[in-house]
Amino acid sequence: MKAIIALTSFALAACATVPPAEAGPTAGLNQTAVVNGLRIRPIEVLEDSRCPTEVQCVWAGRVRLQALIEPRGGGEEFNMTMTLGEPLHVADGSLTLVAVTPQKRAGAAIDPRSYRFTFDAQGGL
Repeated sequence: MKAIIALTSFALAACATVPPAEAGPTAGLNQTAVVNGLRIRPIEVLEDSRCPTEVQCVWAGRVRLQALIEPRGGGEEFNMTMTLGEPLHVADGSLTLVAVTPQKRAGAAIDPRSYRFTFDAQGGL
């Protein structure tokens, strides 16, 4: 029984994607966030299968985001698919989509204009 409670708690915690107060740069769709010199412009939510807040899920779900990234110092921007919580190798570092808001709610669609994406970059980039 304790294992089931622990697993349920873990699954529910994995659903939380609210950025902490010290979170990195944030942008909405077709807006630009600057992270360690990289310019990131989210252009489309490809998937948002996160578990709604009022529901107990076996799988936390995921968010996949199409974004245009312009290297530090300019240059040609490139298109990347980012997945929430999964670092991507970019130049000599990594870029991660660390949070997505608003949280999903059962039976309610998210207006694409209300999405906010928070990013983190590590390394030299």
